[in-house]
Amino acid sequence: MQRTQSPLLGRLARVNPTAVFLITLALVLVALFAPGPVGGVLLLALAGGLVALLAKTWPVQAPQTRLIRLLMLTLLVAVALVKLL
Repeated sequence: MQRTQSPLLGRLARVNPTAVFLITLALVLVALFAPGPVGGVLLLALAGGLVALLAKTWPVQAPQTRLIRLLMLTLLVAVALVKLL
């Protein structure tokens, strides 16, 4: 691990990507099928985690990757707001 790298990012790099995908997929499905505000809050919590991860990895991402991630984050927040309202 580099001196400038945070311990959290080091731990995240060692996590199994398949497990992260399946857990995230399960969370999104639960949030989409949960009634009203509960689902919206879960989606907003997921969006908050993505914002934190996006902020940490922003300098090393290509502009195309940044754009796709911002679009997906915008879509997630829009769905969360629709669920809340």
